Amino acid sequence: MSGTRDRAPAAGAMPTRTAAALGAVMTVGAGLGLRAVAQGDAAKYGGDALYTVLLLTLVVAAAPRVSPLRAAGVALGASWAVEFFQLTGVPAELSRRSAVARLVLGSTFNAPDLFWYAVGATAGWLVHTGLRRGFRARSPVNPRPR
Repeated sequence: MSGTRDRAPAAGAMPTRTAAALGAVMTVGAGLGLRAVAQGDAAKYGGDALYTVLLLTLVVAAAPRVSPLRAAGVALGASWAVEFFQLTGVPAELSRRSAVARLVLGSTFNAPDLFWYAVGATAGWLVHTGLRRGFRARSPVNPRPR
């Protein structure tokens, strides 16, 4: 395509999908660690924020060229959709039958969760933006010959 550029990866640079997958694993680890050391609101709302960060990493893994803003928006929208889905009672029923459903869908609508999902989306957006800028600053840009 004319007008596009190939980017040579910086020495030691990790492909975006691999970095996103690693970020997802680290986010799950952070969530499990948070549950191990915290309780009450800190664990609950920290977990809400990390849930959205996890969704953001999965969005980036699926679509590595997605912009940080779009990735954060998709993750936030999905988090909010799951929270509002809890108003139907379906997630509560599924959660009674499956630990996986309980982890993914939750069971009970809680309005403050919406705010903490936004906190997670903002944190994920900041990290994604910083990583992209850092990678671009270290990556040589080689325009294609015309």
